[in-house]
Amino acid sequence: MLIPKRLSPLDKVRLIEWVVPDIERELQSAQPVPRKSLRGIWSDLDITDEDIAEVRREMWANFPREDI
Repeated sequence: MLIPKRLSPLDKVRLIEWVVPDIERELQSAQPVPRKSLRGIWSDLDITDEDIAEVRREMWANFPREDI
């Protein structure tokens, strides 16, 4: 779409004013896409509080690093 690049600034503004009402109408009539809930996504993995605590201990074991 190279035509708008060749337009003067005033013509660009006119083009925008002409197109915006159509875009607004399309947005208002568009149906939102239903989203799948992520609630319970990891429920089948049986992650326990102890698993989380262990991983935290591993992550923090070398903090702060001395080699940096």
